Amino acid sequence: RSDLIKIDEKGRNDYVTETDHAAEKEIIYHLRKAYPDHSIIGEESGYLQGENDEYQWIIDPLDGTTNFIHGIPHFAVSIGCRYKGKLEHAVVFDPMRREEFTASRGRGAFLNGKRIRVSGRVGLAGSLVATGIPFNKPSSDHMEPYLSCLTELATQSSGIRRLGVASLDLAYLAAGRVDAFWEMNLKPWDIAAGVLLVKEAGGLVSDFGGGESYMDSGNIVCATPKLFKPTLKVVQKHLGHIETSK
Repeated sequence: RSDLIKIDEKGRNDYVTETDHAAEKEIIYHLRKAYPDHSIIGEESGYLQGENDEYQWIIDPLDGTTNFIHGIPHFAVSIGCRYKGKLEHAVVFDPMRREEFTASRGRGAFLNGKRIRVSGRVGLAGSLVATGIPFNKPSSDHMEPYLSCLTELATQSSGIRRLGVASLDLAYLAAGRVDAFWEMNLKPWDIAAGVLLVKEAGGLVSDFGGGESYMDSGNIVCATPKLFKPTLKVVQKHLGHIETSK
């Protein structure tokens, strides 16, 4: 029962539960046991430096906390591994559907052990686009241009989905369930695993300027290869001036 869960508010519309803390503690325990020298970046624990900082594990123990609090069965565990700044391994696990999305650099992306690829969608017409609504500052300061972007993409596509879990949005893109995704001011633990899934499944990823600073800015656009440019064009038209930072 969600009303029995202990909930704290880290900031406006930013919640953490005892489940977040317990899950992250368990993940860190097992990572420390297997790789005692590696560094860890956790949503709740922050940066835990290891002797070998070239390896960094980036953890979101419960992506979709708000869904979890309200009893909506759509949330995930997201873990990414970065070596010398490059994403090497990823897992996004949906415990409600028992779906495990995994990827390793150069080895492809998988769902429960079966290879996945992005869809073959070539244009916005008929596409399904995922996003997240910017409800926290500083991204909420850009609500008007964001809604303009959403309106244009909604009218050009077959629909927009706002599911509340960025890691699963990216995993769904990798699996061909949605065709494009954009969002602003995300954190590294929101996207680290999902970005590698998308890339290994054949998708393209950039920041709002078409560059690769999405892990720093938190502004991200992803799509199938042929859908990427038209999606980025619309995002740049409305949001290209925005730079957010951690």
